[in-house]
Amino acid sequence: MDRKRLTIIAEIGSVHDGSFGNAMKAIEAAAACGADVVKFQTHMAEAETLPNAPMPSYFKGEPRLEYFRRTAFSLPQWKEIATHCAAQGVGFLSSPFALEAVDLLEDVGVQAYKIPSGEVSNLPMLEKVAGTGKLVYLSSGMSNWAELDAAVAVLRKGGPLVVMQCSSAYPCPPERVGLNVMQAMAGRYGIPVGFSDHTLGMASCVSAAALGAVVVEKHFTFSKLMYGSDARHSMDPAEFKQFCATVREAATIAAHPVDKDDLSDYQEMKNIFEKSIVAAREVRKGMALTHADLAFKKPGDGIGAARYSELIGKRVLHDVPANHKFIWEDFS
Repeated sequence: MDRKRLTIIAEIGSVHDGSFGNAMKAIEAAAACGADVVKFQTHMAEAETLPNAPMPSYFKGEPRLEYFRRTAFSLPQWKEIATHCAAQGVGFLSSPFALEAVDLLEDVGVQAYKIPSGEVSNLPMLEKVAGTGKLVYLSSGMSNWAELDAAVAVLRKGGPLVVMQCSSAYPCPPERVGLNVMQAMAGRYGIPVGFSDHTLGMASCVSAAALGAVVVEKHFTFSKLMYGSDARHSMDPAEFKQFCATVREAATIAAHPVDKDDLSDYQEMKNIFEKSIVAAREVRKGMALTHADLAFKKPGDGIGAARYSELIGKRVLHDVPANHKFIWEDFS
């Protein structure tokens, strides 16, 4: 991860709905839109859920166990996905939901891990992930500070760590985004922070980038009409392309503080738009200038209007006509 450049993660998740072809095409589409990394979810049904586990309110299309079975990929397929990501110039990232999923992803050669919000308290899995020594993005969507503290303590023992503010609401309303928490994380842990977005627009990620996020994550889909839990809360390719451009611009703005005293870029404009002191009327040699003798007109390449008081009472060394742009050599 390059800390000098904002990383944009396209969360494909399980929006492929178990279609290997859709997963491959989603990688291509996300890369074409400007994503740096594509993120999947590595589900292993029997390893992560009981058959009678309840379904979330935002998706009741089919029992979770059956959904995870149906949408899972084999080890060879995961390896092809990772290879395709490399060919498209994007990083391959996935979220494990069981210890066995970590083993699978290690066999695949995953570049980094994303700890989803529901796994923050799964310390055995966090210990296993930390043991890989790889970059970890830790989501925080449904955890309090004590739970995050415990997770960070485990993951610090491994490789690089980024903590990401997230709100586990689908969709997340603006008043629950909590970018103040992201900033608090930076101070609390002294490590890079990011933002995983569940809102429907791009304002939250733009704001996060402006406030110092090194990574932002946004759900990505071919169409909001696709089946599954995430599609209707995701961005389609046209939206995601604009999202990438806008968020990167916000990150560029945040990364380049301006020295207000360095006016080197504005000297030409100052000369054009600012005012110089000129003679308001004809002034005869030896006359002491009064305020009535002075006018203030463009261009600003003479004695600046701000210095008018320095000219009051000065005597001109020669006759000057109206609109004469004063120079210091005009005075005794």
